[in-house]
Amino acid sequence: NVEKLKYYSPSETTKIYSSNGELLASLYKENREWVNIDKIPKNMINAIIAIEDSRFYKHSGISFRDIARAAYIDFQHKTASQGASTITQQLARNIFLYPTASLRRKVREALLAVQIEKKFTKQEILELYLNQIYFGSGAYGIQAAAKTYFNKDVSKLTLPECAMLAGLPAAPSDYSPLVNPE
Repeated sequence: NVEKLKYYSPSETTKIYSSNGELLASLYKENREWVNIDKIPKNMINAIIAIEDSRFYKHSGISFRDIARAAYIDFQHKTASQGASTITQQLARNIFLYPTASLRRKVREALLAVQIEKKFTKQEILELYLNQIYFGSGAYGIQAAAKTYFNKDVSKLTLPECAMLAGLPAAPSDYSPLVNPE
């Protein structure tokens, strides 16, 4: 039931402060701090859309054009390396499904994505997505990523910082500048 997304509340970081306001400890299963979409710079939103789903505002959850493109490239190279998941499909997979690739999961992911697009605005979907995805180095969500990599609030990110962060979800471990500075 995609209606559950209205009340979705992922685990967040618990912060323990001293009586004088000094941060003593951060406790978390997933290092995450929810941030509203209006606090996320437009450059960050545009960068994520450009990299993850350039047709985000033009489809209703699934992109048949991208599926056809990926299938054609996979067929040409005799591999299954091309992704065709929209931002909404990725959100559905991350919240409702499991990461193991299978045709059954892809079909369920597509069906959920269409339902999500019917019930939520594009802004609501982006807010959920940007607070859910893994950016590497223990950072879940864009606020934790901004603090992990740049030690700043997401609202203060520069254009180059937004571009770097937008590239991380594709391969967080490989692209993390903390792991692989080059």
